[in-house]
Amino acid sequence: MFRSKDIQKRLKDIEDFLLEQYKESKEDKKRDWRTYEQRLAVRVKKAIKNLEPLIKEAINSVKIHRGVGKKPELTFKQKVILLLLKELFGKSNRAMSSMLVAFSLLSDVNVSYKTVERLYSDPEVELAVHNLHVLILKKKGVKSVDASGDGTGYSLTIKKHYASEIKKLKDKAKRSKSKKRIFIYSFKMLDLKTRMYIAYGMSFKSEKEAFDNAMNMLKDTSTEIISIRLDKYYSLPSYVNRFENAKVYIIPRKNSTLRGSWKWKRTMEEFTKNTLPYLRQYYKRNNSESEFSADKRRLGWKIEQKREDRISTALACGTIWHNLFNLHTD
Repeated sequence: MFRSKDIQKRLKDIEDFLLEQYKESKEDKKRDWRTYEQRLAVRVKKAIKNLEPLIKEAINSVKIHRGVGKKPELTFKQKVILLLLKELFGKSNRAMSSMLVAFSLLSDVNVSYKTVERLYSDPEVELAVHNLHVLILKKKGVKSVDASGDGTGYSLTIKKHYASEIKKLKDKAKRSKSKKRIFIYSFKMLDLKTRMYIAYGMSFKSEKEAFDNAMNMLKDTSTEIISIRLDKYYSLPSYVNRFENAKVYIIPRKNSTLRGSWKWKRTMEEFTKNTLPYLRQYYKRNNSESEFSADKRRLGWKIEQKREDRISTALACGTIWHNLFNLHTD
């Protein structure tokens, strides 16, 4: 008979010896950094090459009705391209505006930093970025996925780095006592096969709210989750139940019991009785951490914007670039 104490016993087994068995059975592949850099350069070139035709397709479904007033300095397409390039280059609004003077030698785009800043809260641009996300997933053929989900944070100030601060303060102190916002929470769901982000959410309050926002976004896509891997923060029946038809891989907390839905009970039973195969599936969640790390190396760990809607757009642009980099990889 399967009982709650079997969960605690298995957790102790993992701590004592099963985790070492798992690590020994796991094949450790060494990265060829020269080949990696060459492949990355090719991915960046392909992403930029595919950007314009994808944007054209994304904005075609957005119908704009303008009233009487000043004509915009930029076309719809120029707005979206400029916003995405700014996030790729990692420049401030002023720096990007200055760079456009140099770019104007090759084009007719030359606008103020305020125009660049307003792109982050332009409803037309927000719609186009959302359409781009859905379109890229469609082009890649992302439909039914084995996924991993994880949260991370971005700094809103150059003085404090999210990872180092959280390591010091631990999870219970993620919120600063200061009224000034220091970090933004982000949660993303990753397709393990294509390395594409299928849904994402952000929050100033907590990782939980960012997760909820990502779940709401998932409903707006045609993507079906077959299985998902989540960290211990989500090791509760309420989270497991939210993935109705998907298999959920979590490591239970030390005080976990069988109290909960049948889905929770079946998840705990598989964790207890098929532990090593279960761990192999669960630790694929590390792919999310690897992708977060790669994103921050390429695009930076700090968000330059201050307003909530503009911060959300900046994070969405980072997701677009991530998916573009993976659009034409095997």
